[in-house]
Amino acid sequence: MFPRVQWPDGKEFAFTIFDDPDFDTVENSTIVYSFLEQLGLRTTKAVWPICGNGRPKFGGVTCEDKEYLRLVTDLQKKGFEIALHNVTYHTSCRQDTARGMDKFYELFGHHPYSMANHSGCDESIYWGNSRLSGAQRILYNLLHFGRGSMHHHGHIETSPLFWGDLCRDRVKYVRNFTYGEINTLQKCPYMPYNDPDRPYVNNWFAASEGRDIRSFQALLSESNQDKLLREGGACIMYTHLASGFVEKGNLNPEFKRLLRRLSLLNGWFVPVTELLDYLVAQKGLCTISRGQRGALERSWLWHKVVHTRGRS
Repeated sequence: MFPRVQWPDGKEFAFTIFDDPDFDTVENSTIVYSFLEQLGLRTTKAVWPICGNGRPKFGGVTCEDKEYLRLVTDLQKKGFEIALHNVTYHTSCRQDTARGMDKFYELFGHHPYSMANHSGCDESIYWGNSRLSGAQRILYNLLHFGRGSMHHHGHIETSPLFWGDLCRDRVKYVRNFTYGEINTLQKCPYMPYNDPDRPYVNNWFAASEGRDIRSFQALLSESNQDKLLREGGACIMYTHLASGFVEKGNLNPEFKRLLRRLSLLNGWFVPVTELLDYLVAQKGLCTISRGQRGALERSWLWHKVVHTRGRS
C-alpha cells in the first residue's frame, strides 16, 4: 500500500511514547523522565494545564502544581514534546476548555501540537461510540454494557461541552485507535490521516497498547523489538508511565532492561509530532475512505474485546 519508510540518518525504525498524565506525581515523573533522558529518548508527555474542581475518574497532578510545572517545562527545554490530555481530569464545559487551552499556550508558548482524549471527560471529541461508524458502532453499543459514558459531546455544536472549533483551530494531531502490535504503522499505514466524517479533528494517529507496566513490557519484548527493527516500522506507544513503572522510588527493573536494549538499536527516537510530521513529508497526508476507516475500526474493536476488556 505504502512503500517502506526511509528513516532519517540511516535509522532503521522509529519509536516514541505518548504518556498520559493519569496518576502522575512529581516523584514518579521525575524518576521515569530522568531515565528516558539518560537513554537519549525524546518522547511526548501529555499534561492537564488546569486543576479540576470536581471528582476525577483517574486523578493526577496538574500544571497548577508549581513543582510539576517546573518539571514539564524543563522537559520541554530538553526536547520532549508537551501535549494535551483534555484540559483537566474531569468533564469540562466549553468555557473551561477554552481557559485550559489558553493556559497551555501561556505555559508552553504554543498550542498543543498533539493530544489524546481522557476517558473520564464527556467533552472528549469523537469519543465513545462516536469513534465508530455503521455496524461497528452498533456492536460497540451492544458490548459496552454501560461501563462509563458512551456518548461524548466535544464535536456536537449544540452541546455546552462543544469545543470542536477550538480543536480544529489549535490542535494538529489527535490520537484515536490503539492496537496490540509493536509496529503501529503496520496496523495503521494511513497515519497521520484525515477523516472527512470527523471534520473537527485535523489529523488522526494510532498507537500501540502499553497502557500500564504489564502491557508495556509485553509489547516491548525482545522479540517484538527485533520485529520492529526487521520491518523498519514505527511504534507510538500509548501508556501511563505513572501506572506501575515506579515502585517505592525505583523504576521497574524489567522496564529498564527492555528500554535500555531498545535504545541501543539503530532507532530514531523522537517525539510524536516530529515523527508524524516526518511521515507526512515522506508520503503525504492521507484522507481515508469509509472502507479504510471501517477496517481500522474492526481491528480496534477486536483488540478491545479480546485484550483490553473494554478499556479505551
